[in-house]
Amino acid sequence: MFGGLGGFIIYIALLMIIPLWAQSKVKNTYKTYSKKATSSSMSGAEVARKILNDNGLFDVNIEETKGKLSDHYDPRKKVVRLSSDNYHGMSMASSAIAAHEVGHAIQDAEEYAFLKFRSALVPAASFGSNISFFFIFAGIIFGMGEMLLLGIIFMSAAVLFQLVTLPVEFNASNRAMGQLVASGVIRNNEERPTKKVLNAAALTYVAAALVAVAELVRFIMMYVASND
Repeated sequence: MFGGLGGFIIYIALLMIIPLWAQSKVKNTYKTYSKKATSSSMSGAEVARKILNDNGLFDVNIEETKGKLSDHYDPRKKVVRLSSDNYHGMSMASSAIAAHEVGHAIQDAEEYAFLKFRSALVPAASFGSNISFFFIFAGIIFGMGEMLLLGIIFMSAAVLFQLVTLPVEFNASNRAMGQLVASGVIRNNEERPTKKVLNAAALTYVAAALVAVAELVRFIMMYVASND
């Protein structure tokens, strides 16, 4: 992808800069809108419960979890877990993140195709991400093209998982916006800042996908070059 030492340094820098930029964008956006309350003055937990109830998902529970921005939906236990700040917070950021996680619960209930596909990929993606670099580096160090190719194949599963994650996350955010508006949690003048929170969060997944694809393409090009 990049030739020479200078190109390699640029490549490594990009792999570091893109994720750091995305994380910084998320933190700054969250910090800004975590200080601005919604007109409904509902906590993240209340927002999540209302949207779940509005969609008939009475069996999905809501739990407070430790950590900063550690919010997630657990499809195995049917639980929406919100970090303390978002569980208790009454801000636009708290409402947006709570609604986003509920969006995943709705996807699960509706058996959203990309979510099912991503869940099916978890074992292969986890195995591939853990073992691929051993084969890749062994292939590079010992000049064994077969090892390098095997590492690339394993890495491809992890990269595919990253790519499939994108439609899952964007769809959850779209559902979140629709549910927040329909439920009356936010008003018209609050839609734009809420979208900023959701879009900033999505950047982390886009950055991760870009980095994963860039790494995969570089190793593929190395394999092709080694066979010329």
